Amino acid sequence: MIQLSVSNLHAHYGQSHVLQGVTFDVQAGSITTILGRNGSGRSTTLKAIMGIVAPTGGSAKLKGFELASLSPTRISRAGIAYVPEERLVFPNLTVHENLLVGRQKVRRDAPAWSVADMYGHFPRLSERRNQLAGTLSGGEQQLLTLCRSLLGNPTIILVDEPTEGLAPQIVAQIRDVLLEIKRRGVTILLVEQKLTMALQISDDVLVMGQGEIVYSGTAAEFRQNTSIRKRWLDVA
Repeated sequence: MIQLSVSNLHAHYGQSHVLQGVTFDVQAGSITTILGRNGSGRSTTLKAIMGIVAPTGGSAKLKGFELASLSPTRISRAGIAYVPEERLVFPNLTVHENLLVGRQKVRRDAPAWSVADMYGHFPRLSERRNQLAGTLSGGEQQLLTLCRSLLGNPTIILVDEPTEGLAPQIVAQIRDVLLEIKRRGVTILLVEQKLTMALQISDDVLVMGQGEIVYSGTAAEFRQNTSIRKRWLDVA
């Protein structure tokens, strides 16, 4: 079943036409990863779906419900969570207070997450529950942002570059929790630079280039398609 459908989506930054007719579907319960070089439009795609960047054309629908004209708050309430690359914690609140901020009502069509779940998955956060979030390491802040987003009990979560600049041990933790999120029935749309990790966990792969989707297929199909990788992902 298609959970998120994006059709002919356009977005601009001033005079710059960043998204030029982006079209793809995300299957319910899957991990779909968007690959591409820096500047290809991957992060802007997530922001346009989330309403952070206002689309200038096209459609983004969650189970048939149009999102394109809604505010980020309304989109969040519809069941979409967003984990930005920037690790936007509340620096003057403790880890525990940051988690409490993220809590929303339980949804009938989504698994419920608790603060205890977060501490169980990430003992490091439990150990630092009374520490100000602004004093955490970059990796710990990324974990906190991911956990806070899950406490909104989303049906789908958009995750932008969660492993950027993180130590291998933290990368492995994030990989494992993404798989746990999927196991519990939450759909994931992921932007990720680490190809090996992305292919370990993804069901489907999208490749972006010059503001549009240039490839769509299963992760298994993508592994066999060396020409797409060479043209759109390899660094010259």
